[in-house]
Amino acid sequence: MNVLIVGGGAREHALTWKALQSPLTTAVYCAPGNAATASIAVNTGLPATDVDGIARFVAERDVDLTVIGPEAAVAAGLADRLMAAGRLVFGPTAAAGRIESSKAFAKSLMARAGVATPGYQVFDEPAKAKDFVRGERRPFVVKADGLAKGKGTLVPRDAEQTLECIDTLMLRKTVGLAADRIVLEEKIDGREVSLMAMVDGDRVVPFPPACDYKRALDGDKGPNTGGMGGYSPVGFFGPGEVERAVGAVLEPVVKTLRDDGTPYCGCLYAGLMVGPSGVQVLEFNARFGDPEAQVVLPRLTGDLVPWLEATARGALGQVNPSWSARSSVGVVLASRGYPGTFQVGYPVDGLGTIEHDVFAFHAATTAGSGGYVTAGGRVLTVVALGDSMGEARERAYRNVEKIRFQGMTYRHDLALREVEAPAVP
Repeated sequence: MNVLIVGGGAREHALTWKALQSPLTTAVYCAPGNAATASIAVNTGLPATDVDGIARFVAERDVDLTVIGPEAAVAAGLADRLMAAGRLVFGPTAAAGRIESSKAFAKSLMARAGVATPGYQVFDEPAKAKDFVRGERRPFVVKADGLAKGKGTLVPRDAEQTLECIDTLMLRKTVGLAADRIVLEEKIDGREVSLMAMVDGDRVVPFPPACDYKRALDGDKGPNTGGMGGYSPVGFFGPGEVERAVGAVLEPVVKTLRDDGTPYCGCLYAGLMVGPSGVQVLEFNARFGDPEAQVVLPRLTGDLVPWLEATARGALGQVNPSWSARSSVGVVLASRGYPGTFQVGYPVDGLGTIEHDVFAFHAATTAGSGGYVTAGGRVLTVVALGDSMGEARERAYRNVEKIRFQGMTYRHDLALREVEAPAVP
């Protein structure tokens, strides 16, 4: 089977790594891929949103299965084009993918599906949004309606800072056209957890849950990012909680999309808040999470490719994935200044010294004369497994210390709450 992985980040590196382990694959291509996937697969150099170019490549190379990684490719309608050509594709149509590409659409969808989510208001005009906040005299989470690469959610401390966040997104255009419309969302308390699931248009098969860390700095301080690392499994969200979330969140949304004539096929990601009032949905993503995919996929003990294929064919009832009981911790190594201004072009040293069963999934590197060179904000995700969360955490950070590049920064507190948590009777 010829497989094409669309995207070029750490998530796609992890998907490529896992797909290559399958005895079913004869060739794995990446579009565009990155410096690391070039060493294990075939990079095409095609941008993930080049729908015409990818469609031609799939036909010319007789690609049996295309796996869409990034949300931009979903929104560009890549799945629609490939399906229209009779090609097998893992990933939702642009219409179903609105669950991520429009926060307002997702909120409306959840209301119709009866899924719990924080209260919200939608605004197209900054003046009206600010008048609403002044009238309420309290803070709101400010979210860009469109795709913003993980940088479109601002969490202010008070009403005055909420007004500043509205200006930041709508007037200063820090995330561009994505914030032409915004959602003001009620702030709620609790613990966040990420739940991904395979969806074939009808059936839902969940992954083990994971926790990611969105803030740039230790102690959940600093600006929101695309994710600074994560871990799996999650002590406060076990199999029972997963089963209930599938029934209360994922299945109603999937049914509503199917009833709307836009069935969902691919990986559906729910960002959940677990609080005093139960589980509420903060967001949906129409693809694998990043960095969640990097910490969950190494725990999959079986073959990923048949699962991807069954999802694309609408035949999830034919697969039964198995998972390791081991824990996984992933640490994102970023360029100083991320998610704001940062410098690139620095050599990455020490990758050859990390332990053989510790993974360094590349997010933004290029090939230099003596090895890899930094090429973006999030550079690598270093992932380690362990027989306990404490062991996985210790191994991940031990290997992080072997890697160096100028301006390298990372969080030091990933999974610490799991290690320090009291034992549950």
